[in-house]
Amino acid sequence: MAERVLVVDDEPRARDIMADILSGAGMEVLQAGDGEEAIRLAGEHELNLVFLDLMLPDMNGAHVLETILAGKPSLPVVMISGQGSIQDAVKATKLGAYDFLEKPAEREKILLAARNALERDRMWRELSGLREESLRRYQMVGASAAMHEIFQKIDEIAPTRAPVLVTGESGGGKELVARAIHLKSGRKDKAFVKLNCAAIPETLIESELFGYEKGAFTGALTQKKGKLEVAHEGTLLLDEVGDLSPASQAKLLRFLQENEFERLGATTTMRVDVRVVSATNKNLRQEIAEKRFREDLYFRLNVIHIHVPPLRERKDDIPLLADHFLGQQCEENGVPKKQLTPEAIEFLKSADWAQNNARELENLMKRAAILVKAQDITPRDLVPLMEPTSMAPGRTGASLRDARDEFEREFIRASLARNNWDKTRTAEELGIERTHLHRKLKDLGLTE
Repeated sequence: MAERVLVVDDEPRARDIMADILSGAGMEVLQAGDGEEAIRLAGEHELNLVFLDLMLPDMNGAHVLETILAGKPSLPVVMISGQGSIQDAVKATKLGAYDFLEKPAEREKILLAARNALERDRMWRELSGLREESLRRYQMVGASAAMHEIFQKIDEIAPTRAPVLVTGESGGGKELVARAIHLKSGRKDKAFVKLNCAAIPETLIESELFGYEKGAFTGALTQKKGKLEVAHEGTLLLDEVGDLSPASQAKLLRFLQENEFERLGATTTMRVDVRVVSATNKNLRQEIAEKRFREDLYFRLNVIHIHVPPLRERKDDIPLLADHFLGQQCEENGVPKKQLTPEAIEFLKSADWAQNNARELENLMKRAAILVKAQDITPRDLVPLMEPTSMAPGRTGASLRDARDEFEREFIRASLARNNWDKTRTAEELGIERTHLHRKLKDLGLTE
């Protein structure tokens, strides 16, 4: 689809010349002869660029610029004027104009300004699309009291610069909290950078965090920016910060104290503006007691503390999370939308979720989205897809069959209890024959 450009000029000939130049380069061109018409067209049409004359018969071009940008702040506007001056250019730029051209502008200058502005528009739209995708993908979901408390705290602390420490078990959603803090802060248009301290060898962690100069060590063939530098004016997530080596802890502490660091092999100091969010599944107090983590670094990181409880402690969130994950996975994998039956929701709430928290629920919904062919997903569809750890609480070393038998026993017992041990209604609820239920009760050792 051709990119749409609005040309605003009170001189018809000047308008037509510019329209011919732009349309000849493959652009769709709209024209306006005064400010009122320009504002109307900008409101009615999806535009990629505006060329706007500074002097118009009904109003000043600067007013038109402000009005258009009030409704579409990312739209690039190139100001044009036959009475151009440095003062005019400065004023237009301060008001948000992308560029400024003097009349009569040469064809190549017009096309260069258009190409640069349209490239900026494409990049902005791509960035906006990525941000919207990020908001969908990393959306936090929950209705429990614990999650409402976390949402409230995020809203309170996001606008600040304070370092945040997020704790909780693996797979519980610590990274989601960090991303939510970033997306609700004034840094949301800047980079969100993640460094997994547990996944990088100790010998490389400092070069990843601080960067290095060419020749700093064997193999350093070029200069490389570290995560801190890349995250300038944005947010840095130090995931599994409890795994940092003592040497790396000391250098990180210096940065937090002084907001400056050196690349490896450098002789000059760098300063960056970075909001640091740390996450860990370790008990840092215990790590301090056992001399594995610096207490002074702990207090620097732990200005604000958010603890994410495991899924087994907030089972009220399971229906919302499961529905969210299932819809997300159906969309991402290009399969028809599916839904969980009420029995399937109860089935999920009765699972243990002892090991992998929300991550395992997400993985289960991914398997269900891909492997279950029916639109309505039942407990019978989910049992073969579940990890034994979720089905068999406390059964370390148990076989897959033992785990599934134990989970099936608990699930059938819960169904019997709901139906007052009426085996006919229980069999109907479970979707099996009554005779099959009798055999199951006998095999699983279930008696009233």
